[in-house]
Amino acid sequence: MRTLLIATGEIAIPTLRHLVERGPRPLALVTQPDKPVGRHQSLTPPAIKVEALAAGIPVFQPVRIGDITAELAALNPEVIVVMAYGQILRDDVLNVASRAIINLHASLLPRFRGAACIQAAIDSGDEETGITAMHVVRQLDAGDMILKKVIPIHADETGGSLHDRLAGLAPEVLGEALGKLADGTALREPQDPAASSYVSKLERDDGLLDWSWDAVRLERRIRAYDPWPGTFTSVLKDARLQRVKIFPPTRVVDQSLEAGSVVFADGQCLVGCGKGALALTTVQPEGTRRMAATDYLRGYQPRVFGRA
Repeated sequence: MRTLLIATGEIAIPTLRHLVERGPRPLALVTQPDKPVGRHQSLTPPAIKVEALAAGIPVFQPVRIGDITAELAALNPEVIVVMAYGQILRDDVLNVASRAIINLHASLLPRFRGAACIQAAIDSGDEETGITAMHVVRQLDAGDMILKKVIPIHADETGGSLHDRLAGLAPEVLGEALGKLADGTALREPQDPAASSYVSKLERDDGLLDWSWDAVRLERRIRAYDPWPGTFTSVLKDARLQRVKIFPPTRVVDQSLEAGSVVFADGQCLVGCGKGALALTTVQPEGTRRMAATDYLRGYQPRVFGRA
C-alpha cells in the first residue's frame, strides 16, 4: 500500500519508525519547516525530519501544505497518514490519496478535539484516554472514526509520560487501521457532535496557577502541564513580581490555609488552596536552578504566592 506520512510532533516518531521497519514504507514525509530555537535562535529541524532523512525517506517542508499538492499527487499515494501536523488540510490535499486519508489523534474522540488533548485528559481527571484513528475531513478532528484503543491514566501521570505512552500505542492503532483499509473492513463511525469538546493549543502563560482552585484540581494541572507549558506562580521579591516554576509531584493535604499562603509545616512546603493545600516538592525561582521547595522556602521566605 503506497503510503505518505504527514506529521511534525515527536509523538509521531514511533509511527514513522513502525512504517520504516514493518511497512508500508512511506513514500515521503511532509513536516513543518525548520524553526529558530533557543537563546541563539538556531534554525532547528523537527526531530521527525532527522529520523526520516536518516532512513532515506524524502522530506517536504512547505509553509502551506497546499503549495505542494501537485508534488504529493505525483507520488500517487493510496493512503495518507496524518499525526500531529499542525495545519488544517485543504480539500485539494484531502483528495490526493486514492483510498483514504486517516489521522491518529491522541484522545478518545469526540472528547478533546484539538491540540492540547493529552494535557486535557489529565487536567480533567479522566481515568482513561487513547488513540483514535479516523478519516480526515476539513473540520478539525471531526471525521468518522475507524477504531480506538484505550489506555488508563495513572494517578501520577504527567503530560510527558502520557505523551510517550500514547506515542507507543499509535503504531499499533495504525497497523490495525491499515489492515482494515486493505481488506475493506474499516468502519466509518460518525462522531456525536453533542459529545464533542475542543482544546486549543497551549501557550506558556497558560501555566499560571490560580490558588483559589481546590488542591485536587491544582495537583492535576501541575501534572498535566509538565513538561509543557509548565506551571508557575508569582511572588513579590525586591519590589517586583518574580516567577516561580512549580514541578510535580505535589501532594494534596487536608489542611485549611488562606489561598496562596505559603508555610513550612511538618517538614513540608505547603501552599493554601481554595480547598485544602498542596505540598510542593520542587520549584525553580526565576533566574536560578531547580531546588527542593523546602530549601526555597528557607532561603526566600515568601509569604504569599500569586499576589503583588
